[in-house]
Amino acid sequence: MAAREQPAAKATLADRESVLARLFLLPAIAYIALLVAIPFVLAIGLAFSDVTTGDPSYDWVGFDNFAAILHDSVFWRSLRNTLVFTVISMVLIVVLGKALALVLVADFRFKWLVRFCVLLPWTTPIALAAIAWLWMLDSIYSPIDYVLRTLGLLDTNVHWLGRDNFAMASVIGVHVWRIVPLAAVIMVAGLISIPKDLHDAAAVDGAGFWRRLWEITLPLTMPVVAVAGLFGAILTFTDMTVVYILTKGGPENATQVLPSYAYFKGIEGGDLAQGAAIALFLFPLLLGAAIAILRAVRRMQTF
Repeated sequence: MAAREQPAAKATLADRESVLARLFLLPAIAYIALLVAIPFVLAIGLAFSDVTTGDPSYDWVGFDNFAAILHDSVFWRSLRNTLVFTVISMVLIVVLGKALALVLVADFRFKWLVRFCVLLPWTTPIALAAIAWLWMLDSIYSPIDYVLRTLGLLDTNVHWLGRDNFAMASVIGVHVWRIVPLAAVIMVAGLISIPKDLHDAAAVDGAGFWRRLWEITLPLTMPVVAVAGLFGAILTFTDMTVVYILTKGGPENATQVLPSYAYFKGIEGGDLAQGAAIALFLFPLLLGAAIAILRAVRRMQTF
């Protein structure tokens, strides 16, 4: 009798949604705790100390590290570069991602090959891709400069990474090239969810491509576009790989951003406390941007 009741007890346990919900959430909670929460708490503790790689003893110094970096001209330039880098990158990512998504949902031959080529920049390891771009933007052997010289558009090499404006433009261009495929894939999901009947009815009424785009496609996909923008903003604001490999913040801190400056100050410079304090400035900026975007998405969904 007890043997017959055992399968029923197991089935009842497997059907308990409250237990299954906790089990399914456990890996995500462990991931957030180990890789986000604990490092974040450690960064806060380091930011209020005088810990360095040469002297790991913990001494409380209050807000001294924050006061020091507020008087650091490189910090303010890094903050300005971070905002410029993020804003310009996000505008380009959203616009190009939307245009690319419209291409990917269209019907044409070899669409699978185009989709493969579009996703390739995102699937390629960023360090490997940045090294390839480092060669392409080389001051002497740049193939881009060679092509432009061959076409008669240049007399001498541009020195992409050796001049302030060109260096920032190069960093932004490489980063946009990397993130646009992700934004396009997210937006494709939004475009597919639009009922085809709406476009067919608008076409019957005489609406052209641009009118359907502005009056149907864009309004219905704005929440998805906002989510893609949020992911892009987080990846842009916290990324330092492209900057580190291409310019290392140069020339003369013209491309220095907060993540790279925190790394150079805390890891390579050995001042872990000030590096942590610089990194903490990313948190309120990211939090404010995330709240603004999520509120905008909520307002879009209520209309």
